[in-house]
This record gives sequence, C-alpha cells and structure tokens, in this order.
Amino acid sequence: MSLKQTPSQTVGPYFAYGLTAEQYHYPQSQIASGAMASDETLGERIRIVGQVFDGQGERINDAMIELWQANAAGRFDHPNDARQSRPLDPNFKGFGRVGTGTTADNSFRFDTIKPGAVQDGRAPYISVILFMRGLPNHAYTRLYFSDEASLNAEDPALNKVDSARRDTLIATRHETSTGVEYRFDIHMQGPHETVFFNF
Repeated sequence: MSLKQTPSQTVGPYFAYGLTAEQYHYPQSQIASGAMASDETLGERIRIVGQVFDGQGERINDAMIELWQANAAGRFDHPNDARQSRPLDPNFKGFGRVGTGTTADNSFRFDTIKPGAVQDGRAPYISVILFMRGLPNHAYTRLYFSDEASLNAEDPALNKVDSARRDTLIATRHETSTGVEYRFDIHMQGPHETVFFNF
C-alpha cells in the first residue's frame, strides 16, 4: 500500500454568498461592495468595468474581485500609511469587493474615484486581488490608467514588467453618457494573460 498526497484545498464557492452576500440577494450584510465612493468623497468619479477570462477565452462566472486604493490625495486609509502631509478622506475607505456571477455577461463594476499617486515619480494605480474556484491562493495584480502615459513610463514597478506585457495592466479610459469609465479585463492564462505579482 502506498501513500498518496492529500489533495490541496482550493477556494470554494462559499465566498459568493459569504463575502458578496448583497450581490447574491442573501440577507447577510457585507463590509464592502462595488460602490466605493459616496457623494461626499473627494476626487474624480470613475467607474471600473471588466470581465475575467480563462485560458480558452471563456468568461469566468464565479470570480471575486477586490480593489484596494489610495484616495485622491494619494494616501491609503490604513495605519501603516502615516504620511501626515497627505490628508485622509473620512468619506473614502478605498476598499471594494464584487463577484462576477450576478450579471448576464459575468462582468464586474466598481464606482470609485481616481487615486492620486502615492509617491512623487510614481503612477497612480489600484491594487486588484482575485479569488476564484480552483485557485489555491488569491492572485494579485495592479491596474494603471491609460491617460497617465508619462507617469506610467517612469513608474519603477511598471517598468519591471516586460514591455510586451505592460498593456495587460493598463485600464483603457472611455467617456460615456454616465461619466468616465475604465475598462480592465483580467485574463488568467493564454496569449493575453494578465501580469500577476508575487508579494
């Protein structure tokens, strides 16, 4: 008799109703949603939309996406961000969470503000964290903005990425009838695979 390796634990479907309960019409409350900014939040209002694709180009209908970002002044609402010269915004926490299973096209949408650069010489960005079935650990990437080309060109983190793949981290700006929208699709594998970071 030979011993076999215990199967690894993967992220299960529990997060759909445990972490994005309101989106799935469950009665539990949740700490975050796609509505990240209120009417009192300082900064330029933007919407981030996208879809998550597998290696065959099929939409993934059970992914959960989290965003974590600085406010319009470039400061995070976190105790480790002690830069007193950059003000906190009491009306902005900088954290959002949605799933892809409740829309017909399996898209995600966040209504937020455009973050300020967290440091001089750096491009503004939003941290994107992805959870989904079959993924043992979350995947971490960044969203940069297409209308910040000069700052993107100088950003040290973005410049560590192969130039042929940097566009997978750039959200494309569109003017719509409801305001500014940035398109950011996430590809898990394949020729357009998104660059993921190992932190």
